[in-house]
Amino acid sequence: MNGNITPYKDSNLGKKEQVTQMFDTISGNYDDLNRVISFGIDVKWRKNVLKLVADQKPATILDIATGTGDLAILMASTTAEKIVGLDISAGMLEVGKKKVAAKNLNHKIEMVLGDSENIPFEDHYFDAITVGFGVRNFENLELGFSEILRVLKPGGRFVILETSVPTKFPFKQGYHLYTKYILPLIGKLFSKDKVAYSYLSESASHFPYGEALNNILRKVGFIDVKHQPQTFGVATIYSASKQ
Repeated sequence: MNGNITPYKDSNLGKKEQVTQMFDTISGNYDDLNRVISFGIDVKWRKNVLKLVADQKPATILDIATGTGDLAILMASTTAEKIVGLDISAGMLEVGKKKVAAKNLNHKIEMVLGDSENIPFEDHYFDAITVGFGVRNFENLELGFSEILRVLKPGGRFVILETSVPTKFPFKQGYHLYTKYILPLIGKLFSKDKVAYSYLSESASHFPYGEALNNILRKVGFIDVKHQPQTFGVATIYSASKQ
């Protein structure tokens, strides 16, 4: 299964640069559109991620591919004293910074422009690291996971929330119809970037999920790797630890 799908197939740019361009373009209406295409269920999934992280009682949290900061803001209800939201899209971060300020969380959450494959923090820095709907946008998945392992403290927890593909009837067939026809149509109607939501659905269907992703995490060096399908398997939460 090849997860290295790019948004703009006729572009000479690499995947990382294309993804940055895409998210900069759709940043203004990303939050509203996200609620529409997921029917708001993504809020519940993020709360399930929150519980896994909160159980660790972390002092420091890194939220990679933070986008507009939804997951980083949610993490403010944990014991964490410092939360960093990292993203390669300046446009998404600008929206996120406004949301953080509106909730008076500037003292706790820092939004940082940066690359998941070259994280600007020292080794063993964070107690917990999260990625919500971002790992399929990594240009080099193993390199990104290796960087996450590097900056995670021993005993720390890494939690991923990512789309996946249902395997059981009729959810598999319904998911296929929705992602192939309805999701791109919604994106075209409401987004300035006409290919963005086609890419998001295509990348989800080609990205490794379940045990395939677990095995990549284990290969990189994570332990206690587990996954839990959400809502009939349309998304999955993965958790892993560092020895």
